[in-house]
Amino acid sequence: MQNQYPTIVDQFCKFEREKGSRLFLSEPVNGVYRNFTWARAGKEIRSMAGWLQNSGLRKGDKVAILSKNCAHWMMADLAIAMAGMVSVPLYPNITAEAIREILLHSDAKLIFAGKLDNPLAIRTGIPVEIQQISFPFYFNEGCLNWDDLVQSATPLEGVPEIDAKALSCIIYTSGTTGQPKGVMHSFHGISFAVYSFLKSNPPIENEVFFSYLPLCHVAERMLVECGTIFTGSTVHFVESLDTFSKNLYHTKPTIFLAVPRIWEKIQEEILKKMPQARLSRLLRIPVVSGLIKKTIRKKLGLGRCKYLYTGASPINPSVLEWFARLGLVIQEAYGMTENSALSHSNRRANVRFGTVGQSYPGVDVKLGKDNEVLVRSEASMLGYYKEPELTATMFEGDWLKTGDEGFIDAEGFLTITGRIKDQFKTSKGKYIIPAQIESKVLAHPYVSQACIVGSGMPAPLLLCTLSEKALVQEKPSVLQHLQDLLNKVNTQLEHHEKIARLIIMREEWTIDNGILTPTLKIKRKAIDALFQEYYTAWYNLQHPVAFI
Repeated sequence: MQNQYPTIVDQFCKFEREKGSRLFLSEPVNGVYRNFTWARAGKEIRSMAGWLQNSGLRKGDKVAILSKNCAHWMMADLAIAMAGMVSVPLYPNITAEAIREILLHSDAKLIFAGKLDNPLAIRTGIPVEIQQISFPFYFNEGCLNWDDLVQSATPLEGVPEIDAKALSCIIYTSGTTGQPKGVMHSFHGISFAVYSFLKSNPPIENEVFFSYLPLCHVAERMLVECGTIFTGSTVHFVESLDTFSKNLYHTKPTIFLAVPRIWEKIQEEILKKMPQARLSRLLRIPVVSGLIKKTIRKKLGLGRCKYLYTGASPINPSVLEWFARLGLVIQEAYGMTENSALSHSNRRANVRFGTVGQSYPGVDVKLGKDNEVLVRSEASMLGYYKEPELTATMFEGDWLKTGDEGFIDAEGFLTITGRIKDQFKTSKGKYIIPAQIESKVLAHPYVSQACIVGSGMPAPLLLCTLSEKALVQEKPSVLQHLQDLLNKVNTQLEHHEKIARLIIMREEWTIDNGILTPTLKIKRKAIDALFQEYYTAWYNLQHPVAFI
């Protein structure tokens, strides 16, 4: 029997009433922060919810959000929920074609179009029959105007009744494993996930969150959006990548989430200003060490952070250990879109680097066939939208199949050893598990990104991009360092796993060139699609390390 938890709408209304004059949302626009108290945001949210209910849409209709993170993203999401409708958040940097596919698949009737890099191009993917509403601060031609609608509408009163078992949102996966799938979550499932998380990581009220990872991704949605609303806290937004450091310093969050690629970039920036040899020397001096750590944390804007998290993809333990020496203990967490990101995490007082921690309260875990991690909780999805057969393949009874291989130690700490679908066989019939090899390579300061490939070949290849540190070195020196790395890693591998060639790619892998997902995970299928025709030639190169 499901327990009843307050929904996101219940919690918003509670703090709107109790903290009306307190800051809720703060967004920089052209360098000037636009602030919304709980009361001010509530007026806009209630008016937009009223407009939605009187627009001809019905309860349960799908309403999409296409925008980078901003104050009105969260207001739109709450208005959709208050109106009894279902939100469909979209990545703001996917193609127009992908947007069209998702909007048609989700049966969206209306879309909020907000902060976008190239609005004219991306909005060509919105079918003409779908009405569009533009956010304040980001005028999009041909749309209804948020401010006009809010001023003309009759706001909803009181606390709208929300059926906790009803569909709250359809979150489309980012596409690392093929076509995006629409993951359906109920209000109850989301609330269960939030309260389970809070039991393990009790916050003090008035936390400060910093929002820059896509709000349409389950991790940012659960930690930042729900974390803010369920605890009556404040969220500050980033204006752009160029102002990231400045906005982070201004915000000084008490809770901060970053994906591994961001933590690596932060590490690189610190080492640019203070080389490792000097930093290590200073950290060995007792009095100076404390001052250096405090200064670095303060300059980053993380001086008052109580909880630091990493998730979405594996992080090299050496990165976590490096930050820990600066007094920044990062808690690695693990979850999926399909379970509201509720599975495992390291706790602040009990962190074990290299693992994703212990399961949350109310989450059962076991290992299935091929050591696949299976989880069970009330946060599991209702299923994939319009895909009952695909939904069925994701469950063994009521156990959700994660697709990840792992092992659990005696104290319940889970270590993920790789994606089962990422494994491939060489021509000798031996299995290669890419993640285990890649983690060894990524510990090297000259390697920025790495991907093991070579299905059906005699031995695997390693494709990599160079770090900023490597890019300023002479090419012969880089080749020698990577030759040494290759030799070292190969001594640690089984015979069939040994890397045949290390290939240094010309171009960094990014979202724009289609190799990274919006949460900066590598799309292995995209790597193969772009480079597979060259694998044999690269395998036959004379030198084991080569620039291409």
